[in-house]
Amino acid sequence: MSVGEGNEAYGRKTFKRSRSHFADRITADGHDGWPVEPGRYRLVVSRACPWASRAVISRRLLGLEDALSMAVADPIQDDRSWRFTLDPDGRDPVLGIRFLKEAYDARESDYPGGVSVPAVVDVPSGRLVTNDYQRITLDLATEWRDLHREGAPDLYPRALRDEIDTVMAEVYEDVNNGVYRAGFATGQEEYEEACAGVFRRLETLSERLARQRYLVGGTITEADIRLFTTLVRFDAVYHGHFKCNRWKLTEDPVLWAYARDLFQTPGFGDTVDFDHIKRHYYQVHTGINPTAVVPLGPDLAGWLAPHGRADLGGSPFGDGTPPGPVPAAEAVAPQGRP
Repeated sequence: MSVGEGNEAYGRKTFKRSRSHFADRITADGHDGWPVEPGRYRLVVSRACPWASRAVISRRLLGLEDALSMAVADPIQDDRSWRFTLDPDGRDPVLGIRFLKEAYDARESDYPGGVSVPAVVDVPSGRLVTNDYQRITLDLATEWRDLHREGAPDLYPRALRDEIDTVMAEVYEDVNNGVYRAGFATGQEEYEEACAGVFRRLETLSERLARQRYLVGGTITEADIRLFTTLVRFDAVYHGHFKCNRWKLTEDPVLWAYARDLFQTPGFGDTVDFDHIKRHYYQVHTGINPTAVVPLGPDLAGWLAPHGRADLGGSPFGDGTPPGPVPAAEAVAPQGRP
């Protein structure tokens, strides 16, 4: 999620997602000059942002908390970029900066695309390494393998990668990005086309998930993470704020049960902060919500209701194990949980 031309621009111009300008990779062999090293890098996220939430979930599932530290930005960014006002003195305690933009500027000046999360910063130099949200989590699953916890799931199994890539591409185009194209549309035709695409894809996914517990194979994969981060925000923000209101997630029995299944799986729901999510969308996107009023609903209690998905077979971690308790320093505030 990017900060570039000012918050008031949201909803006032045709939406087009910028490609990640900083696409260096952190790899086991360091071929881009950034080798995997425990403690060297810091992951900067917003719990409000679905793209950043992918990285938060992957990091926790893989047990990379000790190897890759994490900074959580204030959900209400200003026009200067994501800010660290949740930390003492308004500075990230590891990087020593007030705004994520400082790490971007340390890497390059006059970069296109604005300042986005997730971002990985090199701690010794304070320079941004990558903001490639499509690649970061795939590399966490593969290039960081030597630092994974014992029992970590294989989120991107080699034998299933072609199918995972196909499913993820469809989910990205029509769902992950589709809700934004609908929400930031500046004309009726543009909106209707995007909104119709969102629900066509959701209906197809519902049919698929009526037959199997997870999107690809018998365990959770990267594909499930990417769909979950949109579904968990659907009724809270996308249904009303982005006008994706043909039906609510809770009105599709299959998708609602699937989303609850993942939410109740360690590593998913325990990373979600509904307070951050709602305040970010409704207070930052002043182009489509000029009053910045945050709605009271929806009721979150249903997220913990039984889902019955185990009857379809499969197991979230396969032969592995769930992650341990959330580190105290990273626990979500009570008001952000159902």
